[in-house]
Amino acid sequence: MVLLNFRKPVRPERYQHPLDTLLENYSIEVMPRTADKIRDFRNVLPRGTRVYIAHIEGTTIEDMVATAGRIAAQGLTVMPHFPARIIPTVKVLEEWIDRYQSAANITEALLIAGGVSKPRGDFEDSMQLMQSGLFQRAGFRRLHVAGHPEGNRDIDLKGSYRATNSALKFKQDFAKINNISMAIVTQFAFDAQPIIDWSTFLQSEGISLPIHVGVAGPAKLQTLIKFAIACGVGNSLNVLQKRARDVSKLLTPLQPTDLLNDLARYRSQHPASKIENIHFFPLGGIAAASEWVASHAGAAAHPVCAV
Repeated sequence: MVLLNFRKPVRPERYQHPLDTLLENYSIEVMPRTADKIRDFRNVLPRGTRVYIAHIEGTTIEDMVATAGRIAAQGLTVMPHFPARIIPTVKVLEEWIDRYQSAANITEALLIAGGVSKPRGDFEDSMQLMQSGLFQRAGFRRLHVAGHPEGNRDIDLKGSYRATNSALKFKQDFAKINNISMAIVTQFAFDAQPIIDWSTFLQSEGISLPIHVGVAGPAKLQTLIKFAIACGVGNSLNVLQKRARDVSKLLTPLQPTDLLNDLARYRSQHPASKIENIHFFPLGGIAAASEWVASHAGAAAHPVCAV
């Protein structure tokens, strides 16, 4: 007698490339003047994408709040920067928080020291912003902080990680005590290995905050070199300098494909890694960065066009 097996065969789940997974919940950074170039963000970004709004010295809070309100109304998650050193007083900080919440019900923020060397008022660093208690009282449940895989000589003058690691430990403890979701958002880099080494080092130091790796979107080499020098990107600048030796490559945009493939491969092989998401700095334009993601990632990274 032949026994027939009518059991439905089990099909393997659809294979997902590690790069698809890495890019699933990517975020992107804009400024009010660059956001003004995008009429409707629903045409370029997936619904719910986290959009950081950079607050550069000289940008008015009116422009920041207006940009936050417009982007939030188009179905995206808004995370404005709060640069400590350009906020003059505690009262002004409270006013900014109130204005963001009135315009767009903001409950997320990136807290940073800011790009100026000396404080303009009451705050010197992001830890002091946290200690003000204003974000907790306003109901903020997510605060992100800055990370520097290749060091930050403004803080650690001798190139060590002593001061930056001490600050990250303080922030990690603060998040735990106050039940706040926190992640580290890094400065952009052009080489995966310094990022991987730094993330491993943080874990060895007991810092387990998720890491959102900063990546420059497609841009001309001259643009990337200019920003890399201005932002103090160190070792990975060599990647750009090597490419610059080939004159034929000066006019074509440099894409982050190799960097992200290296990070995706590492993360798939090391599931305990704290490298969690990718954060794009669209130095070559918001649309160019989002188009690159849409062409290299799965369906989750595609925008849903407005109707």
